[in-house]
Amino acid sequence: MELAAAKMIGAGLACFALIGAGIGIGNIFANYLAGALRNPGAAASQTTNLLLGFALCEATGLFGLVVALLILFAF
Repeated sequence: MELAAAKMIGAGLACFALIGAGIGIGNIFANYLAGALRNPGAAASQTTNLLLGFALCEATGLFGLVVALLILFAF
Protein backbone atom coordinates (compact mmCIF):
# COMPACT_ATOMS: atom_id res chain seq x y z
CA MET A 1 0.00 0.00 0.00
CA GLU A 2 1.30 3.41 -0.85
CA LEU A 3 1.95 5.97 1.84
CA ALA A 4 -0.55 8.44 0.37
CA ALA A 5 -3.31 5.84 0.45
CA ALA A 6 -2.52 4.96 4.06
CA LYS A 7 -2.66 8.65 4.99
CA MET A 8 -6.09 9.02 3.44
CA ILE A 9 -7.41 5.93 5.22
CA GLY A 10 -5.98 7.09 8.55
CA ALA A 11 -7.43 10.57 8.16
CA GLY A 12 -10.82 9.10 7.31
CA LEU A 13 -10.74 6.90 10.39
CA ALA A 14 -9.76 9.88 12.56
CA CYS A 15 -12.84 11.72 11.32
CA PHE A 16 -15.11 9.17 13.03
CA ALA A 17 -14.80 11.45 16.07
CA LEU A 18 -16.94 13.96 14.18
CA ILE A 19 -19.76 11.43 13.99
CA GLY A 20 -19.65 10.94 17.74
CA ALA A 21 -19.58 14.68 18.32
CA GLY A 22 -22.66 15.17 16.15
CA ILE A 23 -24.57 12.45 17.97
CA GLY A 24 -23.51 13.83 21.35
CA ILE A 25 -24.53 17.39 20.52
CA GLY A 26 -27.89 16.17 19.25
CA ASN A 27 -28.50 14.21 22.46
CA ILE A 28 -27.52 17.16 24.65
CA PHE A 29 -29.88 19.61 22.96
CA ALA A 30 -32.72 17.06 22.69
CA ASN A 31 -32.56 16.26 26.39
CA TYR A 32 -32.30 19.92 27.33
CA LEU A 33 -35.33 20.75 25.21
CA ALA A 34 -37.32 17.86 26.66
CA GLY A 35 -36.45 18.94 30.20
CA ALA A 36 -37.20 22.59 29.48
CA LEU A 37 -40.62 21.72 28.08
CA ARG A 38 -41.46 19.60 31.12
CA ASN A 39 -40.25 22.16 33.66
CA PRO A 40 -39.83 25.65 32.16
CA GLY A 41 -38.87 27.14 35.52
CA ALA A 42 -35.73 25.02 35.75
CA ALA A 43 -34.59 25.67 32.17
CA ALA A 44 -32.63 28.80 33.04
CA SER A 45 -30.58 27.00 35.69
CA GLN A 46 -29.64 24.23 33.26
CA THR A 47 -28.29 26.52 30.54
CA THR A 48 -24.77 26.33 32.01
CA ASN A 49 -24.83 22.54 31.85
CA LEU A 50 -26.10 22.73 28.28
CA LEU A 51 -23.28 24.97 27.14
CA LEU A 52 -20.64 22.95 28.99
CA GLY A 53 -21.83 19.71 27.42
CA PHE A 54 -21.94 21.32 23.99
CA ALA A 55 -18.40 22.65 24.37
CA LEU A 56 -17.02 19.28 25.47
CA CYS A 57 -18.68 17.43 22.58
CA GLU A 58 -17.51 20.02 20.10
CA ALA A 59 -13.96 19.85 21.46
CA THR A 60 -13.94 16.08 20.93
CA GLY A 61 -14.90 16.58 17.29
CA LEU A 62 -12.29 19.28 16.81
CA PHE A 63 -9.58 17.07 18.29
CA GLY A 64 -10.49 14.37 15.79
CA LEU A 65 -10.34 16.88 12.97
CA VAL A 66 -6.93 18.14 14.12
CA VAL A 67 -5.60 14.58 14.24
CA ALA A 68 -6.89 13.98 10.71
CA LEU A 69 -5.20 17.15 9.44
CA LEU A 70 -1.97 16.22 11.21
CA ILE A 71 -2.03 12.80 9.55
CA LEU A 72 -2.56 14.36 6.13
CA PHE A 73 -0.14 17.27 6.26
CA ALA A 74 2.43 16.70 9.02
CA PHE A 75 3.48 13.11 8.39
